[in-house]
Amino acid sequence: MIALTDLVFWHWWILAAVLVGLEMVVPTTLLLWPGLAAAATGLVLLLVPGMEWQPQVFVFAILSVIAVALARVYYRMRPQATEDSGLNRRADRYINQQFTLDAPIVNGQGKLKVDDTTWRITGNDMAAGARVRVTSVDGDVLRVEG
Repeated sequence: MIALTDLVFWHWWILAAVLVGLEMVVPTTLLLWPGLAAAATGLVLLLVPGMEWQPQVFVFAILSVIAVALARVYYRMRPQATEDSGLNRRADRYINQQFTLDAPIVNGQGKLKVDDTTWRITGNDMAAGARVRVTSVDGDVLRVEG
């Protein structure tokens, strides 16, 4: 077992390798930033040999906080684009699309089957078989026009 008083630069580099290696297993970037801070702490210790363990831990802590803060700023300024930004708003995909009514709209209310889902719809009364276009979405209700 290694004592804290015996820490040298390569101990920090081993910690960095372990943290970055674990990062590959964990589905976040949680361990990447402390891993980079550990590598930087090892570099500082390589340049300033003989540093006591307390300042080493302090340098590591400060560099970890700085790395996380810089990462947050970077990700906030450059948000990740996704292929499907409406992942949790499925109904929004149907705006401006046309469909054929399976059942009539009666008293402004009806249902429309799209793919494997039946949606509640509102609009003017129409007979089954009419072509409708989705104009907007209100919660889980599609607003349609003929």
